[in-house]
Amino acid sequence: MSTDELWVVCQQQSLLSQAQRLAEQLQRPLKVDIDFASLSQPAFVVVFNEQGVALQQTGRKAPGPIRAEFAEGSVDHRRKFGGGKGQLIAKAVGVKAGVYPKVLDATAGLGKDAFVLATLGCYVQMLERSPVVHALLADGLVRASQYGEDPELAQIIKRMELLAVDSQNYLADLIDHQRPDVIYLDPMFPERQKSADVKKEMAAFHHVVGKDEDADALLEKAIAKALYRVVVKRPRKAPFIANKTPSYQLEGKSSRYDIYTIKKMPESLGSHE
Repeated sequence: MSTDELWVVCQQQSLLSQAQRLAEQLQRPLKVDIDFASLSQPAFVVVFNEQGVALQQTGRKAPGPIRAEFAEGSVDHRRKFGGGKGQLIAKAVGVKAGVYPKVLDATAGLGKDAFVLATLGCYVQMLERSPVVHALLADGLVRASQYGEDPELAQIIKRMELLAVDSQNYLADLIDHQRPDVIYLDPMFPERQKSADVKKEMAAFHHVVGKDEDADALLEKAIAKALYRVVVKRPRKAPFIANKTPSYQLEGKSSRYDIYTIKKMPESLGSHE
């Protein structure tokens, strides 16, 4: 983790204990009620305020805050208008009428793909080892569960469980009755040369979190532990992880899903209730 150029900033008294815990985890300074907009250093701050928890780049021309957001914006729009079970991710995971696999998302990030799967009826367990990203995602889940204007949203959030663990260790320790139907991987790789092609959150995550150097080993562990399949999300033209050819692929405009089949999925599985 590259957190040297990072402060934790608390602007909301009720969130002070959470901010203190994160600062202690990261061994980084905790600042209270400072105006970070005028700062040029550190490069990033994790802000706890009345809007929740956000990762914010400093400097006058910095882009807006990065939050895990499920109640509005692009993620909410996708839930309402995104194509349901016809989406590539649904087909990759195996979601269809009567089939709602239990999914282990071993690279949770901001939880966007996990949320899509939860909206389709899957129970999704999310693993996130970065304390910064975990704080963002945990906050987003809490805010979404308390969003009174949309009762359906709270039910979706109940199908999402977040654990602050390292996926490598978690998978290694999984025993048979805990094995998920599907393991989903979307590892983070080195930033591309053309920074204009990289979304602001990916650029920020590369700076604060780093990249997933252990993706090859993670795929091997996932294949050993998934009951029915492992799904890997990749940039459309990227090489296979660990040079391992998948059973088949589903390709979209900018990304693709590599599916590693363990055995045939049953015609009835799980429940969307």
